[in-house]
Amino acid sequence: MVFRRRDKRSTGRLVREFFYPRGGWSRAAYYVSHRLRRLPDDPRRIARGIFAGVFVTFTPFYGFHFLTAALVARVVNGNILAALLGTFFGNPLTYVPIGVVSLKTGHFLLGTEFDETVHRSLFGKVYAALSDVKENLLALFTGAPADWSSLAVYYGEVFLPYLVGGICPGILTGLIAYYLSVPVITAYQNRRKGRLKTKLAALRKKAPRRRP
Repeated sequence: MVFRRRDKRSTGRLVREFFYPRGGWSRAAYYVSHRLRRLPDDPRRIARGIFAGVFVTFTPFYGFHFLTAALVARVVNGNILAALLGTFFGNPLTYVPIGVVSLKTGHFLLGTEFDETVHRSLFGKVYAALSDVKENLLALFTGAPADWSSLAVYYGEVFLPYLVGGICPGILTGLIAYYLSVPVITAYQNRRKGRLKTKLAALRKKAPRRRP
């Protein structure tokens, strides 16, 4: 294959680079910001895409953030590629505070509580819900009785509060990203246009004049 990596990465390396990419998080953040500034589109449309990507990181649709960001970008008429890059706001360094804020806000708005007596931790509830799905799928072939109780607990105590509670902080953080991005992208594009005009003028001066 032409594009196959020469050095195959092990599972341990993939996991390690997910939590700490090569070059560090500062380099990864610089790469994303660099790609966003160089997108060939209107700064406000790029910023709306960034808004969509950042907003989606506050939703519980893990594994579908790219798809959800693209859909939200279409709704707000934002740049879809900017939306996909904006989802990198959600990473192992930010997912914990995002999850805590979203869950606490959701339970507050819904008037519910996180029951620590049933599958005590958040990961415990997620694992139990996934186990329910697995066991009930197998039950289709074995005839065993289906039990969706753990999935119901996950929906009521994690998914729904996360979904409801992530809307306000997601919109707020997305708007902050939008208003910070517009002037930065505009200044970068204007500066880049100025450099291109200067280079073009220099090339015209060097080019030999045609005789009449």
